[in-house]
Amino acid sequence: MAETNFDVVIIGAGPGGYVTAIRAAQLGMKTCVVEKQHVGGICLNWGCIPTKALLRSAEIYNYMKHAGDYGLSNSNIGFDLQKVVDRSRGVAKQLSGGVSHLLKKNKVTVVDGDAKLNGPGKVSVTKGGKSLAELTGKHIIVATGARPRALPGLEADGKLVWSYFDALVPNTMPKSLLVIGSGAIGIEFASFFNTMGAEVTVVEVMNQVMPVEDEEISKLARKQLEKHGMKIMTSAKVTKLDKAANSVTCTVEDEKGKTHQITVDRVISAVGVVGNIEGIGLETTKIKTDRGCIVTDEFSCTDEPGIYAIGDVAGPPMLAHKAEHEGVICIEKIAGLANVHPMDKGHIPGCTYCHPQVASVGLTETRAKEQGYHVKIGRFPFMGNGKAIALGEAEGLIKTVFDAKTGQLLGAHMVGHEVTELIQGYVVAMGLETTEEELMHTVFPHPTLSEMMHESVLDAYGRVIHM
Repeated sequence: MAETNFDVVIIGAGPGGYVTAIRAAQLGMKTCVVEKQHVGGICLNWGCIPTKALLRSAEIYNYMKHAGDYGLSNSNIGFDLQKVVDRSRGVAKQLSGGVSHLLKKNKVTVVDGDAKLNGPGKVSVTKGGKSLAELTGKHIIVATGARPRALPGLEADGKLVWSYFDALVPNTMPKSLLVIGSGAIGIEFASFFNTMGAEVTVVEVMNQVMPVEDEEISKLARKQLEKHGMKIMTSAKVTKLDKAANSVTCTVEDEKGKTHQITVDRVISAVGVVGNIEGIGLETTKIKTDRGCIVTDEFSCTDEPGIYAIGDVAGPPMLAHKAEHEGVICIEKIAGLANVHPMDKGHIPGCTYCHPQVASVGLTETRAKEQGYHVKIGRFPFMGNGKAIALGEAEGLIKTVFDAKTGQLLGAHMVGHEVTELIQGYVVAMGLETTEEELMHTVFPHPTLSEMMHESVLDAYGRVIHM
């Protein structure tokens, strides 16, 4: 390399890393990002984006199967699994190339290799086991992301037991499938394979599907998922996997201690992720870790001056948009910009792209009550919305949680068609500290799904119109 001295060296070019690199370059810093595998990281190449491409294919396939509901006719419905997978991989490749272009456009130096901290201000880069470069940086940002968590005895083998990497590129459509875990990753894959015709069973150790969501929303989502043919077992755990030549017999223990034997073609292990903290030289620094993540302060500083950590490796919520915003805050603080504020993690939305979709921000009804709030709850069903009925998507609910004393919007929770696109309206409202009065006097366009957001607010205060 011609240049090895930088203002900022970023380890990892995932959503957090590449966004931080671009913002650093915008602020006039000489910036380098080191990535060992894919520009864009897991999210773009093996997570957020390609899964959405698969789910889009499943959504269209589902519409094709129900063409008669819309007065249309269609025969010989089918799909080519390889073409579905190829489209997903093509979308990821296109966007990865786009990120590479943005880094080049912003004059960010990109190094292809494995990065390792070598004490304060130093990063060693290797490729194929050979030394590639010794970099120095006034500021070093660790953005190494996370990987699938593996439970003893339930590890993915790439053939019969899949991680999400394997599930993204299936070489065959299983007739039956068991998914361990009903978080966003697990339930999205369950939804995809279920829609494409597989017999899907989901096993969740907690007492509700999508455990982080509001209980009422979770119950409605479960009802719809089961209506679509999915089998869901909550308060249950997989204790053993017995592999045959082309099937797996899963031993599942329910909440009463009773065991069940379920034989399926494939298993997907989706029991969360763990930060990539190994092999990156943390031992050469004063950096501390906790439960598999790097310990940081509100501006992403570690215990080693000049070294920072952002994104999944810095702890939950492990979401791409959290990583991006966290990185921008970190680099703007480093640059000395005025009015840089810590991120309010209570304002970070969560989205699950199953069918039906689920989205939320802020406190659930239960959590709000646990924190001592006297709450007002608003609800509005999709069945009361003209646009939802016209779309043929009349199953769902918008729920809002307010502080009865101040009118503060504490949380919003949704299940239904395209709610992942609607939730941002409430995120903005919470960020602006909007009260119920302001939301009630906001004009929402008609006919739109967003009108349900307005009606839910009105319902919390006894003013709902269309219900």
